[in-house]
Amino acid sequence: MNRREFLKSGPVGISTVPGLLLPNVERTAPAFSFGIATFSMREFSFDQMLDMCVRCGVRHIELKDLHLPLISSEETIMQAITRCRDKGIEPYAAGVIYMKTREVIDRAFEYAKTAGIRLIVAKPAKQLLQYVEEKVRRYNIRLAIHNHGPGDQSYPTALSAYEMIKRMDERMGLCIDIGHTMRMGRDPAQDLRDFSARIFDIHIKDVTAPTPEGRNCVIGKGVIDFQSFLKAVVDTRYNGVLALEYEENASDPLPGIIESLGYVKGVQSTL
Repeated sequence: MNRREFLKSGPVGISTVPGLLLPNVERTAPAFSFGIATFSMREFSFDQMLDMCVRCGVRHIELKDLHLPLISSEETIMQAITRCRDKGIEPYAAGVIYMKTREVIDRAFEYAKTAGIRLIVAKPAKQLLQYVEEKVRRYNIRLAIHNHGPGDQSYPTALSAYEMIKRMDERMGLCIDIGHTMRMGRDPAQDLRDFSARIFDIHIKDVTAPTPEGRNCVIGKGVIDFQSFLKAVVDTRYNGVLALEYEENASDPLPGIIESLGYVKGVQSTL
């Protein structure tokens, strides 16, 4: 469902859709856990980022290390997590972390352990995947590889990442970025269905075209069929977070974030 079709299904049109908003019929929309990747607020300080999350009603964050560096002391990390929870915000994941060396991998797992975070979203160097798997087993912290679309020589698609980890520990999984998936010409809903057993995290966004030239945009103004995708979320019984990663207008992202979340929640209400 694109933006125009969704709006047409509003107060007048939506009543004509079979099974939707019929009189005397109780409906309950599926419950999703919405969150945000704090990379969306990359030009703002840690405390500004938290205030923006509160303003847009987000309670789950994927914490980017630019807001809380990996080299932070244990005391600094614990104080930051306390500030999150004082605002009613839970850091459910850390990422995306680019793991090019063993030292970065070591720091990332200690960082997550100190913060009480049970999921790391990352792009590990391929030659270090076995070392990452050892850390996953040692710390009992899951790791989800993020696909980055055209131009990514390591993990352009969820499939390319899955092929690398499918025989590894089951705590080695995927973070499917549906925008980059669409830019590769793939169907995000189908990828979710195909790899659901290993999908630990989902980055939601919209893009202007299903090609490498597609750019991030406000959800509902792009080409991703969110009704189809959210139906796949329901059908696969995904129970993780749907984390908005809004990459445009970095100096003033809040209007786009709020509009994007509002659109997705609107589609959710029609399921």
